[in-house]
Amino acid sequence: LHAAGFRPGDVIINSLSYHMTPGGFVFDTAAQTLGCAVFPAGIGNTDLQVDAIAALQPNGYVGTPDFLKVILDRADEAGKDVSSIKRGLVGGAALPNSLRAWFNDRGIPVLQTYATADLGVIAYESEAMEGMIINEDFIVEIVKPGTGEPVAEGDVGELVVTTFNKTYPLIRFATGDLSAVLPGASPCGRTNMRIKGWMGRADQTT
Repeated sequence: LHAAGFRPGDVIINSLSYHMTPGGFVFDTAAQTLGCAVFPAGIGNTDLQVDAIAALQPNGYVGTPDFLKVILDRADEAGKDVSSIKRGLVGGAALPNSLRAWFNDRGIPVLQTYATADLGVIAYESEAMEGMIINEDFIVEIVKPGTGEPVAEGDVGELVVTTFNKTYPLIRFATGDLSAVLPGASPCGRTNMRIKGWMGRADQTT
C-alpha cells in the first residue's frame, strides 16, 4: 500500500471479498496498520458502492481492476461524483495495459499486486512500474515445474514460496503460477528481488 502511494489518513474503499477468501481482510489489516481509514465495501452492490463513494469521498480504491471500471462507468451513468478516488491498488484479476491507460486518463494511477489466498501479497508494483517487488517476508524461488529445480536467472518457471509465518508456515509452497526473475534493483529504490509478474500457469488449473 505504501509503495502504491497510500499514506496515513487516507480513506480507502475496499471492494475485495470479506468472506470465503481472505483478500478483503489482507488489505483491510494492512491499510489500518498504515493508518488509513477503510470502508469495507466487499463485492457487488454497485449502485450502493457508487452512492457510498459520492458520500464518503474516499481517495483510494483497493479491489479488482475490472470492478473499479464498473464503479466508474456506473457513476458516469448515474451522474454521481466519484472523482475523490485518486489512486488504486488492484489484484485478483488481470490489468491490461489498455485498462491501466484508461484509469490514467481519468487521473487514477493504478498499481497491481500478485497474491494468493494461502500467502497474501507475494509481490507488488511500485511507482517505477518495472516488474513486481517481492514481499520482504517471503523467500521466492523460480523452479522447473514438477521438479523443484531452480531455473537460470531470467528463465520462466514455477514460482514457489517459503514463509516462516508462525501461524501458517509454508516451505517451498508451489503456487502453480509462472514467472521469471527480473535482474537488478527497482529504480524506485527498493532493493528486494523482483519478478516479471504473472506469466501464466504451470499446470492446467483454470
